Amino acid sequence: MFLYNWQVREDWFNWCKSLSLEELQAERIGGMGSILKNLIHVIDCELLWINYMLEEPHDYPEKNSISNLDEVIRYSIFTKTITETFLRNLPNDYENKKIHRDGKGGTSFTFTYGKIIRHLITHEVHHIGQLSIWSRELELKPISSDLIVRQYA
Repeated sequence: MFLYNWQVREDWFNWCKSLSLEELQAERIGGMGSILKNLIHVIDCELLWINYMLEEPHDYPEKNSISNLDEVIRYSIFTKTITETFLRNLPNDYENKKIHRDGKGGTSFTFTYGKIIRHLITHEVHHIGQLSIWSRELELKPISSDLIVRQYA
C-alpha cells in the first residue's frame, strides 16, 4: 500500500507542475488549507510516525522552509527513502511491538507498529481525497486513485 500511495503522490506532483506557485499556495477550505500544505502534511506525518518507530530518528532540516513544489518533492524523496528502509527491516513481531506517546492534555497512548503503519496508509488516502476535491473546484481532472487498475507492486 505504500507503493500505491507513493505512486499516487508522484502523479499528484506531476499534476501540480501545471499549476502556478500562487495556485499551489492559495488558501482553500478544508484539508490543510492549501495544495502545498496538504502535500507537506502527508509527508510530515509519514516521517513523524516512522521516526517514532526508529531507534535513531531522521531529521529533515529544510522542512520548515519548504515553499515550492520542487522542495516538497525533495522532502518526499528523503522521507520515502527512510520509510522504505524501515519497512524492509520491519521486525517480525511488528503487530505486537508498541510505542507510547503522550498526547495533548496529558493523555497517554500506546500503538502497535502495525496500527501506525495502517494509519499512515489511510492518512495519505484521506488527504489525497482532499486534493481531488480541490482539483474539481479548479475545474481540472483529478488524478485517478483507483487501486484496482494501478500497477504498483
